[in-house]
Amino acid sequence: MEEEIETPRDPKPCGPLEEYRIPDYVLRPDAQQVLVDHAPQCPVLVFINSKSGGQLGSSLIKTYRELLNEAQVIDLSEEAPDKVLQRLYVNVERLKMEGDILAVQIWRTMRLIVAGGDGTASWLLGVVSDLKLSHPPPIATVPLGTGNNLPFSFGWGKKNPSTDQEAVKLFLGLVKHAKEIKIDSWHLILRMRAPKEGPCEPIAPLELPHSLHAFHRVSSGDSHDVEGYHTFRGGFWNYFSMGMDAEISYAFHTERKRNPDKFKNQLTNQGQYAKLGLKQGWFCASLSHPSSRNIPHFAKVKVMKKPGGHWEELQIHHSIRSIVCVNLPSFSGGLNPWGDPGARRINTEFTLPYVDDGLIEVVGFRDAWHGLVLLAPNGHGHRLAQAHRIRFEFHKGVVDHTFMRVDGEPWKQPLPKDDDTIVVEISHQGQVTMLANEPCKSMSFSDPLSAHGHNDHSNEHKNDVDDEDEWEDGRRKFGAAETFKLPDEIDIAHLS
Repeated sequence: MEEEIETPRDPKPCGPLEEYRIPDYVLRPDAQQVLVDHAPQCPVLVFINSKSGGQLGSSLIKTYRELLNEAQVIDLSEEAPDKVLQRLYVNVERLKMEGDILAVQIWRTMRLIVAGGDGTASWLLGVVSDLKLSHPPPIATVPLGTGNNLPFSFGWGKKNPSTDQEAVKLFLGLVKHAKEIKIDSWHLILRMRAPKEGPCEPIAPLELPHSLHAFHRVSSGDSHDVEGYHTFRGGFWNYFSMGMDAEISYAFHTERKRNPDKFKNQLTNQGQYAKLGLKQGWFCASLSHPSSRNIPHFAKVKVMKKPGGHWEELQIHHSIRSIVCVNLPSFSGGLNPWGDPGARRINTEFTLPYVDDGLIEVVGFRDAWHGLVLLAPNGHGHRLAQAHRIRFEFHKGVVDHTFMRVDGEPWKQPLPKDDDTIVVEISHQGQVTMLANEPCKSMSFSDPLSAHGHNDHSNEHKNDVDDEDEWEDGRRKFGAAETFKLPDEIDIAHLS
């Protein structure tokens, strides 16, 4: 095996950002191999949704390409991340066989940057999870959407960034020194009976233009397929919610699709979001919305608190209009539904909310006023459970639909019209690695130096997430590496 790299005719000169630059020949198999004195300290691969943040996405692409190798800055409206990472991985494997140690070093130390909304960030997280790489790169998020819950959870802020060269250089410096933190991944199954007549694919009635990247119908050979039913599967990292908050989000996305000119920047978007919340009457829900729309009237919620445990039905108060299953400490633009109980136990049942403990927090809200308590110090919603798995069973009620969303992407969900049941089941499925800047809002069970660190009770809180059957299930794919490649008719601008 050859150990030396062929000497080029014209070695590439060293520039001010060489510590982040990946040589062309590593990125593209058709590029000429060049001599590089040493591997970059912090090689980065940058994915940007050029249609996020008004014109900010396009501007950010331009700046990154001026500072780095143009080929290492990918416009997600032109190329899907799974194709980019697969091509890079295959090329690195080829170079490795040829004895190129530098290419292998770059691959093993590479960090990913994704700029976009939470939907865009989740797209990349799903792809990295599905590719099952032996050295999955950690991911930093640039807040380029409206809510920006993922970036805010890991210290990257929630305001859309400046796009000038100095701002980008500063951000790259933060990425270079950022710490790695693992977070739980959550697998979601949605199963509904196939219609007896009409289109066989339920995409149209489900109205999933903003969530197609996260869900796809499973094939007949899939272990989750049930005859006579349509089964969808997907993944999320921050939250799943249903009820009033998802309805407002759905209205926002629908309005933005109809009138994109009204949604030019983050501040305007947030104003429109608040306006829709007021218009729909969620601040006086008891007067403007019948109690039949409250979740206990059409759904049962069951939880499994630890791997291999038994299902327990939650007793949901009749006034609850919204339920949020949250993994990270940021929801709806930086609010924390579970709250921050400090170092003390919340009660004898609940524990501190770590992002890597195999548990997801379940919170309920009565109306928008109830949601405003999150603005107060130590404010929180109605804590319902911490669970390893959650199961929602929807039955026939007075209402014929509800609204749901995952990581910022909403849809309108029809409910049963007869005695049938629609099922949504959420289960823990492995972890991904994020990059965290200071101050980091997320608490890591594995990192004593995280925002709140360990406390004297931590060992008694930890659940055993190494159940063999659970990890066997964890090897299943989310489907992101295939289905996160959006169809041509879906506009990437509608990813938050």
